[in-house]
Amino acid sequence: MGRGKSGAFAVALVVAALLAGCAGPPTSEPAPPAPAGDGAFPVTVEHAFGATVVPAAPQRIVSAGYSEQDVLLSLGVTPVGVTEWYGEHPSATWPWAQDELGDAAPEVLNIDDGFQYERIAALEPDLIVATNAGVDQASYERLSAIAPTIAQPAGATAFFSPWDGQTLHIGRALGREREAQEVVDGVNARFAAVAAEHPQFAGTPAIFLQAPYYNGAALAYPEGLSTNFLTDLGFVVPDALDPFVPADADVFGQASIPLEQLGTLNAADVLIWATEDAEARTALEEQAVYRQLTPVREGNLVFTDAVLAGAIYFTTPLSLPYVLDNLVPLLEKAVAGNPETVPAV
Repeated sequence: MGRGKSGAFAVALVVAALLAGCAGPPTSEPAPPAPAGDGAFPVTVEHAFGATVVPAAPQRIVSAGYSEQDVLLSLGVTPVGVTEWYGEHPSATWPWAQDELGDAAPEVLNIDDGFQYERIAALEPDLIVATNAGVDQASYERLSAIAPTIAQPAGATAFFSPWDGQTLHIGRALGREREAQEVVDGVNARFAAVAAEHPQFAGTPAIFLQAPYYNGAALAYPEGLSTNFLTDLGFVVPDALDPFVPADADVFGQASIPLEQLGTLNAADVLIWATEDAEARTALEEQAVYRQLTPVREGNLVFTDAVLAGAIYFTTPLSLPYVLDNLVPLLEKAVAGNPETVPAV
């Protein structure tokens, strides 16, 4: 699920580059550590590369991947190091998690060119959380030489495995399994409640797309990890997208729909476009084939802003409630038909 200024291919480029690497020492003092829980220790966490023993409640935790800081913060733990994905928000922490971060200022790391092992070591961590970091055997061994390291769950993808599994996985390492389960149950309960409050969503075909176009094609998400936020609300994702998913697609499996076949999107009653600025919507509307789509002519459209798009992409225990608060009102209008979204003639 590529994001940010580089569009759909940002993460693909990062994954290609994410092997090993070092950077200079940190330029600022790490954030004050927060206690990591009162569970019974030691705990053993099994993951893709074996098992890691966490001997005692960790006090200095480095969040080494793109979204783990949200999980830690949702469990009341403030990391001393976080990792920038995109957006360049303060402390690599997006607005939906700023309240939980408070006044802390963790060191901001980057994995665009591989893990910054020297900077991580300088933070003197007693736990490295790398469940959404693209860890392989070699990088796991190097990180483990610094501190006990929790990689992605066994059988999970190296990037962006299901949020609930990551949350429970991290919760175990912190000695906070019960709290992690409560967090997961709470988010799921909110989705179930919102779905029950909106029977008009049930069975409505909807397609979620990046915006605008990439290499002469629209990028849409078939049913799966990237559309659970819709199907959990009762929407269905049309299987008309499936023929456009490349055989070698990554975990997100984006369907690449050439503009001359954009009529495929008429399989949906609602289109959700991850527009991150006004120019993205303008670029969509410049195409005559777009303006001819039935959902476009009837106003069955959602356009996000950059933060809402980011919240959908992050899919964490903190971003998903933000999605509900900010996307659902837009979905209500889109299902009913919102003339404000219809392009000017």
